[in-house]
Amino acid sequence: MTDTNRNHDNDGAEGPDRVIGTPSSAAGSRVIADNPQGDASQEGAYSPEETHTRPEELQRKGERTAAMWFTLAFLGGVGFLVSYFLFPPDAEGHPSIASPLIGQWSNMLMGGTLALSLFGIAAGMTVWARQIMPHYEVANDYDELPSPPEEKSSFSDFFMRGADESGFTKRPLMRRTLLLAMAPLGLAPIVLLRDTGPLPRDTLRHTLWEPGMHMVVEGAARHGEEGWIHEDDLTPGGMISALPYVEPDAEHPHGLSLNDQAQTVILLIKMHEREFSEEMTREQRNWTHNGIVAYSKICTHVGCPAALYESESHRILCPCHQSTFDATNGAKVVFGPANRPLPMLPITVDEEGYLVADGDFSEPVGPTFWDAQRGK
Repeated sequence: MTDTNRNHDNDGAEGPDRVIGTPSSAAGSRVIADNPQGDASQEGAYSPEETHTRPEELQRKGERTAAMWFTLAFLGGVGFLVSYFLFPPDAEGHPSIASPLIGQWSNMLMGGTLALSLFGIAAGMTVWARQIMPHYEVANDYDELPSPPEEKSSFSDFFMRGADESGFTKRPLMRRTLLLAMAPLGLAPIVLLRDTGPLPRDTLRHTLWEPGMHMVVEGAARHGEEGWIHEDDLTPGGMISALPYVEPDAEHPHGLSLNDQAQTVILLIKMHEREFSEEMTREQRNWTHNGIVAYSKICTHVGCPAALYESESHRILCPCHQSTFDATNGAKVVFGPANRPLPMLPITVDEEGYLVADGDFSEPVGPTFWDAQRGK
């Protein structure tokens, strides 16, 4: 330690210079004087010379303040549990938080009450440490490792004496409110396990498409037969984004919810039948009609819309991460991070030549994160 580390603001005062960061002699005297147990009766974890107990009046005030924060934390924890169950599923079992507005309120309530609970516990613990627990000035030499057996055997006694000295055992108001505040947080993970089920089983493998379902242009007005797509509406090199036709109702003026649209939207592409790759299976060729093929528009990488089509190379491109699929070969991946083809929808026509589905998709729609085996 050099002289530059000493405080010279007290030049002319009696006594030696004080090292920066250490209490002055006057402050040290005040702390020692506030220690009612600074004698041989000290029974804490450290010796009386190293322990400076807070005044009893300050400890009682700190106990009340900490108890107030812990009570606030308890109310926040209870509010979190209430917020979780505040928006139950509807009569059909669909989660109400699927609505963007309700989901926003749910997130704000759950996040706000959880933050309040954690902040209350942190504030109470801070008050506990600063106003109730004693202040230590401990200086120990480095010990040889490992510790001797007698020192190891005395650890439990050292720990219990420290717990008594901390005020945890002799401050029942603070102790009980702390345990009360921790109870809702202990229940929260158990309650949240409810979101892990039920398992999706095979629901991800099915969409609304079914045999005989007509198709309409995505985003266009849908008025029954007037909006259906005819096979003559496509020419070689053409592409149309389409959806299944569903009668509109009061809840869904377009007939489909946003989730249903995301699952069922397709790309209708027409090319000359001779342009189909020889690698296409017989089953895949049977799913086409006069050179028209239908693929899911949802990229199998992370679910972006693979909406770009290059008619000369017959490549379908996802603009998000440049996954590229070969429309002539069952939408096989030819470039990018996607690891499986776009699902193919079997199609045919009705008696009047309108395009209809001949079944559901060949594979589940969308990303493959939920089924790692699909990528192998």
